[in-house]
Amino acid sequence: MENTNPDLTGTTAFTGTRVLGRSGIEVSALGFGCWAVGGEWQTPDGQPCGWGKVDDEESVRAIHRALDLGITFFDTADVYGCGHSERLLGRALAGRRDEVVVATKWGNRFDERTRTADGQDATPEYARRALTASLARLGTDRIDLYQLHISDADPSAAAELRDACEEFVREGLIRAYAWSTDDPDRAALFARGRHCTAVQHALNVLQDAPAMLALCEEAEQASVNRSPLAMGLLTGKHAGGAPLEAGDIRSRPPVWLPGFRAGSGADPRWLERVEAVRSVLSSDGRTLAQGALAWLWARSARTVPIPGFRSVAQAEDNAGALAKGPLTAAQLAEVDQLLGR
Repeated sequence: MENTNPDLTGTTAFTGTRVLGRSGIEVSALGFGCWAVGGEWQTPDGQPCGWGKVDDEESVRAIHRALDLGITFFDTADVYGCGHSERLLGRALAGRRDEVVVATKWGNRFDERTRTADGQDATPEYARRALTASLARLGTDRIDLYQLHISDADPSAAAELRDACEEFVREGLIRAYAWSTDDPDRAALFARGRHCTAVQHALNVLQDAPAMLALCEEAEQASVNRSPLAMGLLTGKHAGGAPLEAGDIRSRPPVWLPGFRAGSGADPRWLERVEAVRSVLSSDGRTLAQGALAWLWARSARTVPIPGFRSVAQAEDNAGALAKGPLTAAQLAEVDQLLGR
């Protein structure tokens, strides 16, 4: 069904930049997610949490290329690569820190030496320790957007963390904060804080989130979109259904990661949905990935997708979407019709 709510369609003039909620912080309309460049890491039982092996030098080149192409928003987390993603991003941004907006996350415990993540900690005391460590790894004196990385944290504990974030703002350690969660009620709790300015949540052509977008509109929050390319399905690179390398989280997908099957690659049912909308997304000279990003910008004027990358070529393809802008309202409606919603 066509979305006819004018507040949830990105029909305003597309300038290639957006503002993070009510913070006044301007970013490129496309951010870059730094999960993959963290490299391999795992849980104590061997569950892979990364995207396989990476070349750090290529990752740095890709970040530099993104900067040259106008990308100013970079999203990472302390647990990505168990500290490695933050260290690599800090290295790549050395000398250019004031050109960008840096977002990171906290809440997961990990061991940098063994690259093992083990449990979570939702206490304010841990939040301060994690923030101090992230600042050191990133080589910076402030985090622009600090995000709680425990999606299902208890609301009462989250309220204390929201208050702790307000204190971090007063101390000048962070500029704004957010919650990475797919629960609109939890996001609304954080949004009551004066300096809460965003919610990071799953959103892509195959996984719409109308309730979360409504909350972002009502509470003046930016919608930072994780999995904007459906973990790679919307790049067209998994059409063959080939198994993924052992260190890739998609090779043994946890319950919260749809679209892939353990040991057999992409789920054919999801691939069928990708094929159903391929012609619309790849119209007007776009690649499939660029069309998926264009859908997000058309879906809401508050969206800031953060696709991952591991190479200069991926950075260039993703950044190329900016020049083409959002899908039209007619194309947005056609996608909904093709997916039966």
